[in-house]
Amino acid sequence: MSAKQVIADLKALSSVGKAAELQRFFKTGPGEYAEGDVFIGVVVPQTRKVAARFKELPLNEIAKLTNSDIHEVRLCGLIILTNQFKRSRDLNEKKKLFNFYLRELKAGNINNWDLVDVTAPTLGEYLLQLEDPMAVLNKLAKSKSLWERRVSVVFTFAFLRAGDLEPTYEMAERHLGDNQDLMHKAVGWLLREMGKRDPGLLRAFLQEHCTEMPRTALRYSIEKFSESERKRWLLTR
Repeated sequence: MSAKQVIADLKALSSVGKAAELQRFFKTGPGEYAEGDVFIGVVVPQTRKVAARFKELPLNEIAKLTNSDIHEVRLCGLIILTNQFKRSRDLNEKKKLFNFYLRELKAGNINNWDLVDVTAPTLGEYLLQLEDPMAVLNKLAKSKSLWERRVSVVFTFAFLRAGDLEPTYEMAERHLGDNQDLMHKAVGWLLREMGKRDPGLLRAFLQEHCTEMPRTALRYSIEKFSESERKRWLLTR
């Protein structure tokens, strides 16, 4: 198995028309958050199928994928990595995969919201093993990189699944003043997920922070409330 084979399989599925559509959708134009990113027009279900065929790809070959200029190639590498993390029962192997992920994030290879959101909820499970997971989250949260900050929020999905709601609450508070719309969406999404598990805790968060929350974050966070309650919260902004 090699990265070269993976890339060949993805290119065989490429579509010029779909590539143009994806480049518009993922904001690759001048001044946009993914300026200059390259798409070849492979949709996510196709990418997942390719990833499944290369599930045993060695980490050094995955690195060749995550360092690609092509978005779908990076996505495929990250899906393979995430699937290997899911399957592994060895904590040292999970640590190796997690540290690889952080290196790729720091290198700027995980550089769009889809790349973050398909990986961070799963890779974040490694943090549950650490004595001080908040040290990792806080370091990412103060980064100048939008994608590192988004990972700091989306990592907390793993804590929610484990029944620990505090990291999501803390990261949401920390990022209320972020000026990026993609962060507002991430904060609202994770608060909504927190609210599914503890509606009272979400209401307490809103009671304290509603007037300072970006409207996008507020709208996302209250999506599961009744229409009448959503209207009441929106009227406070």
